[in-house]
Amino acid sequence: MKNFTHIAATSLKQAESILAKAKDEKSVSVIAGGTDLLGTLKDQIHPESPETVIDLKTIPGLSYVKEDKSALHIGALTTLQEIVTNKAIGEKFNVLAQAARTVASPQIRNMGTIGGNICQEPRCWYYRAPDNQFHCLRKGGTKCGAILGDNRYHSIFGGARVAAPSCTSACPGNIEIGTYMGQVRDGEIGKAAETLLLNNPIPAMTGRVCPHLCESACNRNGFDESVSIREAERFLGDYILANAAKFMKAPKKQLAKKVAIIGSGPAGLSAAFYLRKLGYRVTVFDKMPEAGGMLRYCIPGYRLPNEVVAKQIKALEKMGITFELNTDIGKKGKTLRDLKKKFTSVFLATGTWRQKTLKLEKSELLTSGMDFLVNIEQNKKQPPGDKVLVIGGGNVAVDVAISALRIGAKEVTMACLEDRKTMPAFPEDLEQAVREGIKLMPSFGPHQILESKGKLTGMEFVRCTKVFDEQGRFNPSFDLTKKEIVKADRIILAIGQAADLDFADKTLKTDRGLIVVDPVTKATNMAGIFAGGDVTSGPTSVIQAIAAGRKAAASIDTFLSGKKPKIVPIPRVNLGDFIEADTSCYSKCDRAATCTSGPSKSLDCEDHCTWDAGVIQSEVQRCMNCACVAVNASDLAPALVALDAKIRTTKQVISAADFFAMSPNLDQDEIVKEIEIPKQKKPAKQSYLKFRVRNSIDFPIVSLASLLELNSGQFVSAKMVLGAVAPIPLRIEAVEKFLKGKTASEEVAEEAGEIAVKNAKPLAKNRFKMQIVKALIKKAILESNNE
Repeated sequence: MKNFTHIAATSLKQAESILAKAKDEKSVSVIAGGTDLLGTLKDQIHPESPETVIDLKTIPGLSYVKEDKSALHIGALTTLQEIVTNKAIGEKFNVLAQAARTVASPQIRNMGTIGGNICQEPRCWYYRAPDNQFHCLRKGGTKCGAILGDNRYHSIFGGARVAAPSCTSACPGNIEIGTYMGQVRDGEIGKAAETLLLNNPIPAMTGRVCPHLCESACNRNGFDESVSIREAERFLGDYILANAAKFMKAPKKQLAKKVAIIGSGPAGLSAAFYLRKLGYRVTVFDKMPEAGGMLRYCIPGYRLPNEVVAKQIKALEKMGITFELNTDIGKKGKTLRDLKKKFTSVFLATGTWRQKTLKLEKSELLTSGMDFLVNIEQNKKQPPGDKVLVIGGGNVAVDVAISALRIGAKEVTMACLEDRKTMPAFPEDLEQAVREGIKLMPSFGPHQILESKGKLTGMEFVRCTKVFDEQGRFNPSFDLTKKEIVKADRIILAIGQAADLDFADKTLKTDRGLIVVDPVTKATNMAGIFAGGDVTSGPTSVIQAIAAGRKAAASIDTFLSGKKPKIVPIPRVNLGDFIEADTSCYSKCDRAATCTSGPSKSLDCEDHCTWDAGVIQSEVQRCMNCACVAVNASDLAPALVALDAKIRTTKQVISAADFFAMSPNLDQDEIVKEIEIPKQKKPAKQSYLKFRVRNSIDFPIVSLASLLELNSGQFVSAKMVLGAVAPIPLRIEAVEKFLKGKTASEEVAEEAGEIAVKNAKPLAKNRFKMQIVKALIKKAILESNNE
C-alpha cells in the first residue's frame, strides 16, 4: 500500500471542501467503514493511488436510525449490524434487515456502513485484480476482460457503456461505432445512419479510403479477426447518399450570418455540413474545377470513384451549401481581407497540395506524384514510360505506383527509406501493390539522379540504416558502401506534401509552413478566421481532417452566436441502458471476405464493391459491442430499490433506482449523507433471497429482493428486484405485472421465472444464472403465503 495523507474530517463541509480542491477524483478518496477501500488500496487495483484519504467516521451525527410520520431515515455511517438489529427496520422494512444480515461476516457487518455498501466499487475480478493487471473499461481502459474471458459471475442482461470502446477510442473522429453497429444489428438502418452522421458527414468516402484505425484496435483481434468496420461504414455511407433527401436536409431555419470555407477537401466539407445544419449560409471556394479536394483529384478511381464524390457534393448542395469553383484565393478581389468583409467568418482548409522534392542535382527531371495523380484524374492518361520508379513508401506512393502500372508502365519499382515492416502505407495496400507486380525496395535512399543528354536513365540508391535518430527526429543515416542502381525512364516523387500558403495574408501567423491555430478552437490569430485539416497539421488521414472540420464548425458557431463555451459536466453513463450483443459473437468466426468488383484492373473501375445488407447483417453480429459486464453486487441495493428508497447527498436527493443506474453516481465533491425509506402504505411479504457459494463472506451470484402483497390468496401488487445479474439492481416489471391477480402456485411461479429471463443475454459461461433466477423467483412466490 502506498503512503497517503490521512485527514480526520470534522464536518461534511470540510470533507466537501477538500474533495473540491483536489486536482482530480483519482487523487483523493473517502473512507466510511473501510472494509472496501482499504482492500483496494492494499492491492493497488488502480493505476494511480490516492494522495489523500478523508476519514468520514470522525464526523459526528452520521450514524443513526430515525423514524418520523412519513419515512425512516438512516445515517450514511450506520453500520450494517445496526441495521440488522434495529427493531423498526426489522418490523417494517424487513427486506433491508435480511439483506444486511447476508453481507459477509459479523466482523465486516460491525465495520461496514450502509453508505459504504451502496458506494462500493465493482466486485469483478478483472477490476479487482492486484496491481491493475487488467486495465479494464471501468478504469479508463478499452476492454472488458470478462467478455471473452471467464465470465461466470457477470451480467446476463447485457453490459454498460461506461467508457468508449477500443474502436471509438482509436478513431480520430470519435465515431460511436458500437452504437451504430448495434442499430444495424437491430435492423434500424436509418438510426445507424443518423448516428454515423453525428461525427462523419461523408461516410461513403471514408468507408472506402479511411485507414480504419478502429479495426486495428478491435478487441476481436486477439480472438479471431477484427470486425469489418470500414465495410459497415461504407454500406451506411452508400445508404445515406441513396437517401440523401432524408438524411442531409436543408435547415428549417436559415440564419443571416455567412461563412466562407476555403478548400473543399474533407475538412472543408465537414465544416460546411455542420455549419449548414446549424442554419448558417455557407459558401465553399476551391481552386479546382470540381469540388472534393484531394478526395476528387488525388485518390485514384479504383479506390474512390468520381461518381461517389459527385453524389456527396450534390447532397451538400441540396442542403443549401454553395460551391464557387475555379477560384484562387489570394488574388485581387478574393484575398482574406476581401472575404472577411463579405463573410462573418472564414475557415481555411486548403490542404497540402505542394509536392516536397529532393535536394539532388537534376531534380527538375523528376515528376511530382501529386501532379501525376491530378493529371490522371483530369483524363490525361498518357503512358508514364516503360520503367517507372516511385520514390516513397506511403499511401500516395502506392496510389502512384498502381496507377502508373494500370496506364501502361511495364515495370514499376517503389523505393523508400523505411524497412518493409515500417513502411507507412497501409499493409493491405502494400500487399495489393505486390500482387499487381510492383517491386518494393525498402531501406534505400536516393543518392544520385542518372541521366544522359538531358534524359532520365535511372537513380543510384544507398542503403538506409536508420530513418530517425535517438531523439525520434527525422535524420536518416546511410551506408555509402552499399549501392543499388535502378534503371527508369520516369521517376515520380511521393515523399510527402506541404501546404501552399501563397494566399496567406502577412498578418496570418504561420510556423514551418503551416497555419498556427488554437488546438481546441481551431482559431487563428486573425479574429473570425479559423483553420483546420492538413494545412494546420501536415498530411494526416481523411477522418482526422473531418474531425478538425467538425471542431472548427462548433467553434465558429460559438464565435458567431456569442455563446459562451460550454462547460462540459462530468460525463455520466446510464448503466440501465444495457448494451447487448448477439450471443453468437462469442464464438470464433472469420470476417466476411472482401467483395471484389471483378478482374478488371482499370483506373476508373472500383476494385471493391459494397456488401449487400445480408452480408453486413452477418458481419455486425460479430461485434461484441464491448461494454462493462460487471454486476452490481451490493446486497442492500436491490432491497433499497424495492423499498423506493431515496439517497440524500450533500447536493441532491435521488431515488435509489436512479442512484444505482448512474456512473459515476456522485460528483467529485459529493458525499452520501442519508438513506430515506418511505413508509410502506400496505403490508407486504418482504423477503431477500441470496444464492452464493459459501454462506459467509461471498457476494451474491444472484439475489432477489421482493415485496409481495396478497389479498385472499391473490397477488394485489408486487415489487421484485434482482441483484448481481446486471450492471444495476434489475427490477423485473414484467413479472410484477404478470403476478397481479394470480395465486401463488407452482405453475404461476415457474411461468414468472420464464418471464424474468426472457430477455436475458447470457455470456459464454454464465447461462446457469438463468436457472438460479428462476429458482429464487419460484421460492419467493411460493413462500409469500407463509407467515
